[in-house]
Amino acid sequence: MQRAALLEAARTLLSEGGTEALTFPALAERTGLARSSVYEYFRSRAAVVEELCAVDFPVWAAEVEAAMDRADGPEAKIEAYVRRQLALVGDRRHRAVVAISAGELDAGAREKIRAAHGGLIAMVVEALAALGHEQPRLSAVLLQGVVDAAVRRIELGAAEDPERITEAAVAMALRGVRG
Repeated sequence: MQRAALLEAARTLLSEGGTEALTFPALAERTGLARSSVYEYFRSRAAVVEELCAVDFPVWAAEVEAAMDRADGPEAKIEAYVRRQLALVGDRRHRAVVAISAGELDAGAREKIRAAHGGLIAMVVEALAALGHEQPRLSAVLLQGVVDAAVRRIELGAAEDPERITEAAVAMALRGVRG
């Protein structure tokens, strides 16, 4: 029960202030626990982020997969893949996934998260193969790079409206640089 409360507090802190806001004193304050109690559940901020990713990433990936399953045809599946990920940017669960780029995770945690991310990329490989890509796995990794760039743009509060960023990412995914 306390662990769930700590994870919920971590989501809130990440949503409100990014990785800098995720501190043990802040977690203790949000949950009403003593700071030393937080250490009983997590050894570091990286451990909190790792657990959030372990809990939230599968839910997030399932939402992307469900959107793709509802789509008809490979292009529609690719569009759903891009749109659903970008729609989730504002979701508090997504903040934990974004927080992995903070760089303070140990190699083991990064590898677990990389593997989970690989599962997300694997979802779109079949659709890319159906469109005739000779190297669908490589194409999927590059497509995810477009999505990741759009996520960063939205997260930064870029001058463009998030919907315009999404439309540009979908266009890039479906038509490349042809515009």
